[in-house]
Amino acid sequence: MSTQQRYNRYEKARILGARALQIAYGAPVLIDTEQSEPILIAAEEYDAGVLPFTVRRE
Repeated sequence: MSTQQRYNRYEKARILGARALQIAYGAPVLIDTEQSEPILIAAEEYDAGVLPFTVRRE
């Protein structure tokens, strides 16, 4: 996570859950993966740094 913002565990859980829901409803997967479970796909996308999410902190 050199250029990517570091997220706390609650932010990470929210991001992964939201992305897994998107995948479950048919959103295109952003990486090549062997996984079939949406949450595992979302976790791989998170680790690859390709998720289209940002966290606003005020």
